Amino acid sequence: MSRLSPLLFLLSLVCLLIPARAQVMTDPVAQQTVQKALDHIYNMEFTQADGLIRQLQTRYPQHPVASMLRATQLDIQHLPLAENKAAVGQFGQAVNQGMTLAKQMLDKNEDDPEGVFFTLSAYSYMASLYHNQGESLKAVGESKKAYNYLRDGAKLLDRNPDFYFTTGLYNYYVERYPIDHPIVRPFMFFFADGDISLGLKQMDIATRKAVFMRPVANYYLAHILLKHESNPVKANVYTSYLTDKYPKNPLFAMIQAESLLLSGRYADARPAVQQLRQFSNKLVPVAYQTFSGMLAEQADKNDKAATDFYEAALKLPTNEAYTKEYRAFAYTGLARIAARANNRALAKTYYKKALDTAEYKMTVREAKAFK
Repeated sequence: MSRLSPLLFLLSLVCLLIPARAQVMTDPVAQQTVQKALDHIYNMEFTQADGLIRQLQTRYPQHPVASMLRATQLDIQHLPLAENKAAVGQFGQAVNQGMTLAKQMLDKNEDDPEGVFFTLSAYSYMASLYHNQGESLKAVGESKKAYNYLRDGAKLLDRNPDFYFTTGLYNYYVERYPIDHPIVRPFMFFFADGDISLGLKQMDIATRKAVFMRPVANYYLAHILLKHESNPVKANVYTSYLTDKYPKNPLFAMIQAESLLLSGRYADARPAVQQLRQFSNKLVPVAYQTFSGMLAEQADKNDKAATDFYEAALKLPTNEAYTKEYRAFAYTGLARIAARANNRALAKTYYKKALDTAEYKMTVREAKAFK
């Protein structure tokens, strides 16, 4: 479930699985098996997922669903995937197998929705992987291949609610990105127009009605509401769904704690932050230290303890896709503390460092507003 850059979102969306119309979607047993497998994957129950994926592989050996489920599992099981060479190799094999099977379906019928959707899924996965490996040109190449399939999905909303997510994400980012990065505006004529408000509405529909894309839709819509829309209260609606349904997922636990903190719900945030300590994933320590600093500073009014947490967070490595923004949170916290101590020069220094990293609109506004 890697986060792509907004520009890549214009071309490539993280399509983990999209229902197939022919074999799988006409088989209620297979549908239930796929849904159970996804639930186990997102809740980090990989042994249970393995058995279900093998069942699907045996029953549908020429169908891409098992290969794409396996790729999904590898992505979640080895967060962050790009930092695990062995898992990356396995992931690439699974995606390529899914791509091959999907294209065989398109060879028989170029308009086969099933083949189109799984081809989109495969291209999107590879674009995400290349982006997180720092291979920008390769990522853009895969994304361009995905774009036409993405456009096809926009015509199928009435046939499959999962497409509300991919279509909504496109409608949102194709308009949002040039607003935030005016330098790219002259190049945007290559893309079909979008609609920010409509995109948000479509993604919200996906969070409630999508079958396979529902967890992804909840996660990405929450991220958009935090990063771009500065609406953590609404974001918490979606993060709460994720943590209630998938309590063992560290990524969902992190964004839940984040949304509670940014909403000012410190009493609820405290146990959510403490719960992060139970996760062994390498992404979690910087989140725990940063969020503990936010609690100490904003809830407990203990600047000394907050400083210790923030400084500890800044000593830890961050991941570009998942935790980079937490450095900006820590620097803005230290800036506020310095300002309260009447050390404006130090506060300016910290805010400048925050701006070097920050992408959240609320963080950027705070840093730029300090004079």
